Amino acid sequence: VQLQASGGGLAQAGGSLRLSCAASGRTLGTYMLGWFRQAPGKEREFVASIRWGDGSTYYTDSMTGRFTISRDNAKNTVYLQMNRLKPEDTAVYFCAAYYYSGRTYTRSTDYDYWGQGTQVTVSS
Repeated sequence: VQLQASGGGLAQAGGSLRLSCAASGRTLGTYMLGWFRQAPGKEREFVASIRWGDGSTYYTDSMTGRFTISRDNAKNTVYLQMNRLKPEDTAVYFCAAYYYSGRTYTRSTDYDYWGQGTQVTVSS
């Protein structure tokens, strides 16, 4: 699976951004796709994931209600809509995937495929 992330940029606190992750190379029906982020000096952390087959979604508690993950089957693309952005959301955001075999993972080490990161900067 090849993943290409885009959509990062600069936003003001309280604003919104939408990230996209275009996937190719495999039929995605049996994959879990997720978003992670990594701020300078911090570990990579789970943001959200979506099970391509049925659209089930999972979120880190702190982002529930502000971030929404979704998919477009026709475009083989996963989105991360980020609203009410905060300066602490500043990070490099990565999309990732693994073959789903019944378990939902939130650790970055459980994801096998990664796209390049896209920088999100939120100013106060």
